[in-house]
Amino acid sequence: MKEIFLIHHSRGALGLRFFGFGPNLKPTNALNKLQKLLDKNAFWAKNRTINDLRKCLANSDVVVSLWVGNKIVGFGRALTDGIYRGVLWDIVIDQDYQGKGFGKLIVSNLLSSKKIKNTKKLYLMTTNKKLFYSQLDFKDVTSQNLLIREI
Repeated sequence: MKEIFLIHHSRGALGLRFFGFGPNLKPTNALNKLQKLLDKNAFWAKNRTINDLRKCLANSDVVVSLWVGNKIVGFGRALTDGIYRGVLWDIVIDQDYQGKGFGKLIVSNLLSSKKIKNTKKLYLMTTNKKLFYSQLDFKDVTSQNLLIREI
């Protein structure tokens, strides 16, 4: 099996956004690979443009990617005020690599990151992975309503 790399990107993922850095800080066209990972494995993230991905990464507090060799197989990011509230976003594992513990690895690394680990309340939205996240101590919330405004 090829070597597995877990990358904790700097805040805003500068190397990923502008230089396409993957494992060992080598240029691997990583932003395009991330776009393909999202297109293939997340119906809610299809057709994100490279420019929009750059913007969302630039404004993310924590960014983690998982690689097998030079192939990106997992990704997740988070935003937070660092104390009261945070939100996990865009947690994706390539369908060919699911069931190997990679999702737990991504989430646990987001949760243990310096910026997130002491945040009192973390939010997460999921369409069809509720059982997976319940294994990681995320609970159903009935006392709040999810409201959305789309542009």
